[in-house]
Amino acid sequence: MTTLKDASVLVTGGSRGIGRALVEELYARGARTVYATARDPRTVTHPDAVPLALEVTDPASVAAAAEAAQDVTVLINNAGVAAGTRYLDSPLDDVRREFEINFYGPLLVTRAFVPVIERNGGGHVLNVHSVLSWIANSNTYGATKAAMWSQTNSLRLELRPRGIDVTGLHMGYVDTDMTEGIDAPKTSPHDIAVAALDGVEAGAHEVLADDLTRWVKAQLSGDVDAMYQELAAR
Repeated sequence: MTTLKDASVLVTGGSRGIGRALVEELYARGARTVYATARDPRTVTHPDAVPLALEVTDPASVAAAAEAAQDVTVLINNAGVAAGTRYLDSPLDDVRREFEINFYGPLLVTRAFVPVIERNGGGHVLNVHSVLSWIANSNTYGATKAAMWSQTNSLRLELRPRGIDVTGLHMGYVDTDMTEGIDAPKTSPHDIAVAALDGVEAGAHEVLADDLTRWVKAQLSGDVDAMYQELAAR
């Protein structure tokens, strides 16, 4: 299990949405230092957070962040993008860019911080996924999250003998800028942050943060048409 009290934590995408809520909740639980990263660190508004510039797709930027945060024991890979990129008619460069941010970016950051966490006696990695890791729509965002889910499962096995636990966080719509134009029930970022950090402290392999996510995960063992009404109607 991981204790967040007095921990040193780095949160990617820590200036808004779920990332900002995670920063707030970490301090509420007694974290000693929280590095909140953003492309522009001036957008980090929490008064106690340590703003840190980070572009997750840039190896030099990732290396600089790891050098600046040598006391980290908990890494939260939260930064991501949902660009509305579509399989059939979006430019392939846009699809690749989404994978660069949502899949390769967290991998770059994790590879940079694993030696740091290991030198500090072990710790935890929390990867922020989505219910779209398990259910498809017409956008490629879900494919990036499905790939990251596989990455998380592999890293959990690889890092456990090195004293680093790994938790995957899955959720549906959250009331953030990313879902501003979506008319559907949404969970508050605070509630997601609480569920996520409860999972980290409990040593959970996965956190399913809402009813939709729990329902979708339960359907994975069934037939495909049980999850997709469009197929069942044929």
